[in-house]
Amino acid sequence: QVQLVESGGGSVQSGGSLRLSCAASGITLDDYAVGWFRQAPGKERETISCIRSVYRDGSDHYADSVKGRFTVSRDSAKNTVYLTMMNLKREATGVYYCAAEPFCSHRWEYNYWGQGTQVTISS
Repeated sequence: QVQLVESGGGSVQSGGSLRLSCAASGITLDDYAVGWFRQAPGKERETISCIRSVYRDGSDHYADSVKGRFTVSRDSAKNTVYLTMMNLKREATGVYYCAAEPFCSHRWEYNYWGQGTQVTISS
């Protein structure tokens, strides 16, 4: 059974940092692209980033709104993908999800999803 578990969310002040984790069981994350998504209150889920499978080119990609401040990385030994978020702004508030799929895809194409972790940014 495939399971993705996000952790690391919490409440921080504007300008602060957080690192989210996406730990997998039942699949090897290196074989998959892993996307990160944010759902703000009352809004649709949006794509934040995607890191390609290590067997493609392993490259990472970001939405323009987070480019330069967010970084996605892998720890193969822990079967975990991280999203490091720096200089957080209030609009970053929302539930963050990770998902896995063979390729970086539109959010509706991802088969495996975590349960989400709440991030709240205060001024």
